[in-house]
Amino acid sequence: MPDTAISPTRAQDYPEWYQQVVRAADLAEQSPVRGCMVIKPHGYAIWERMQTILDRMFKATGHQNAYFPLFIPLSYLEKEAQHVEGFAKECAVVTHHRLELGPDGRLIPTGKLEEPLVVRPTSETIIGAMYAKWIQSWRDLPVLINQWANVVRWEMRPRVFLRTAEFLWQEGHTAHATREEAVEETLRMLDVYATFAERDLAMPVIRGPKTAGERFPGAVDTYSIEAMMQDGKALQAGTSHFLGQNFAKAQEIKFAGPTGQEEYCWTTSWGVSTRLIGAVIMTHSDDDGLVLPPRIAPTQIVLLPIHRTDEEREAVLACCKSLAADLAAARFGEEPLRVRIDSRDIRGGDKVWQHVKQGVPLRVEIGPRDLAAGAVSVSRRDRGPRERASMPLTQFVAEAPSLLEELQSGMFERAKAFREQRSVRLSTRAEVLDFFAETAEKGAGTRGGFAFVHVADDPAVLAVLDPLKVTVRCIPMDGEDEPGSCIITGQPVRRRSVLARSY
Repeated sequence: MPDTAISPTRAQDYPEWYQQVVRAADLAEQSPVRGCMVIKPHGYAIWERMQTILDRMFKATGHQNAYFPLFIPLSYLEKEAQHVEGFAKECAVVTHHRLELGPDGRLIPTGKLEEPLVVRPTSETIIGAMYAKWIQSWRDLPVLINQWANVVRWEMRPRVFLRTAEFLWQEGHTAHATREEAVEETLRMLDVYATFAERDLAMPVIRGPKTAGERFPGAVDTYSIEAMMQDGKALQAGTSHFLGQNFAKAQEIKFAGPTGQEEYCWTTSWGVSTRLIGAVIMTHSDDDGLVLPPRIAPTQIVLLPIHRTDEEREAVLACCKSLAADLAAARFGEEPLRVRIDSRDIRGGDKVWQHVKQGVPLRVEIGPRDLAAGAVSVSRRDRGPRERASMPLTQFVAEAPSLLEELQSGMFERAKAFREQRSVRLSTRAEVLDFFAETAEKGAGTRGGFAFVHVADDPAVLAVLDPLKVTVRCIPMDGEDEPGSCIITGQPVRRRSVLARSY
């Protein structure tokens, strides 16, 4: 019998471990449509928690939700050459509008469309067309809109939550009167994402601009938050784009200024997706399954009644209901505690392991002995699955929010410490080649990580990094400048960049 609930372990086979955690936690599974996933109730509940928090943050910064069409006329994408080039290989295209039954009994597409429709890979062009209608005067600005939607990008190497042909996301699109306002918006939303990642997902991130080769198609500047997974690889957890006037000029998004002079708007876009669920799995989970930060856990505390007789069951369930009501009256993360009583008629051990594998932060067992003692038995998901502590019931009610905060902050600190252990500062090309070549030879999880290096935004750098399957993730914004010379071209650079393999 294996010592862990998940087999293989992270050390044995990290990619397969990830798939097994998704399966064991009952988050999602592959669909009959290649490259697409079915998000199961527990996985979707986690996404709903993310939506709830982010939506609140968006509205606090003045944004409103709207919805735009799934289908985009091909001609709209063609107006922005860089944009269509960046997405061309990933687009799904609708060419017919009906099906007819053929002589052999098979359905045949007929009714060819006058203009093909692209299934939304992102919405800059269709939203831009609407903004061109809505914006007439400087008084109409800024326009601050977000939409929660699905998108399709034809993915040839799918992996649940990380890369799928269809996925869920939010995309913000804003229009402004000045460059300064648009840049401010771009950085504000980057900060919203960084705050959400660190405060709510307990996932430390590095903020910074992308190099030219990594920018969003058609953007002037792209900023990202980059997180380190437990195999040392980077995961881009959110992006915010300053689009300049590129899309405004392509789609005639203009406004009349205070003097009546016509000007083009300055626009932005920004988004995160269900990829964040994959990020949480790979940042925090262990060899017993999913580990969820309390702020995004659909159930923060599960109550597990233990009984043998009907009489014991009645007494224990009454205690659980009373305890659940008391806990729900307490607050954590500006919300009432989320408590569930698991009274299903199945073996206690099976219940426990299900909640371990699904990442519930606190498990509370209550049996006749606990009732007699006025106590509960508490287990924390950030500790061993068999480790538990008995505490007075009233004390648990009083301390439950602080226990959840302890779990939340502890998860962040562990992830941050791991990132620091796997981060190096390298000064020569040979050191970079050695660091990443060794990772490739020994396999994931041995020495992968972040390398902070002086490199220029230059194709010559990409020529050296590409064979290593390494990219420049971003140029960190935090901390002081550290001028140096590019280790490959010798060009002067202001800061070190983060190099890593990535998802």
